Amino acid sequence: MTGRFITLEGGDGAGKTTQAELLTAWLEEHGRTVVRTREPGGTELGVRIREIVLHERGHIAPRAEALLYAADRAHHVETLVRPAIARGDVVLQDRYIDSSVAYQGVARGLGAEHVRSVSEWASDGLVPDCTILLDLDVTVGRARVAAARGDTFDRLESEAAAFHETVRYAFLDMAAAEPERFLVVDAEAPAAEVQRAIRAGVGPLVGIDAT
Repeated sequence: MTGRFITLEGGDGAGKTTQAELLTAWLEEHGRTVVRTREPGGTELGVRIREIVLHERGHIAPRAEALLYAADRAHHVETLVRPAIARGDVVLQDRYIDSSVAYQGVARGLGAEHVRSVSEWASDGLVPDCTILLDLDVTVGRARVAAARGDTFDRLESEAAAFHETVRYAFLDMAAAEPERFLVVDAEAPAAEVQRAIRAGVGPLVGIDAT
């Protein structure tokens, strides 16, 4: 079977974990081997980088933050993602280059093209076959996170609402620029409805009839 690389993007509380679980189960029911992973944190090295970028106390310079994500990406792609694709697996990944562009490039003001260039170099040009963008109103997303975890927010989740609004529209701008790669889904809909839309979009890519 042909290996595939599918990424999930979206703001906090958009339901990426839930939808990844549902999609994984569906793909496996149809005979596909799925490798679920995330950035940062998909490898042992990535776990340590994740702890720094999301939970380190105090200020981290935006460029340092962007480069930490890029370092994780370089190791992750070389040691986990590309080997899985080469085996014919479906790699289903929570966040990738688009998150770096949205969060560090646009919302942090580092420049979308600068961050994209570093990220593409780090990943050696690996582009997802499909990127599922779970689009959600920022207020709704933050309320979901608060309901799930109380007042426990990581460094990025703790940013002001305006920061997250900027991230949301950065994602939507990228999706509009690359409609052939992005599948945009309204994440405010019920989870089962969101999953149906995802399966309808992913099915042709992996040779599964989603009807």
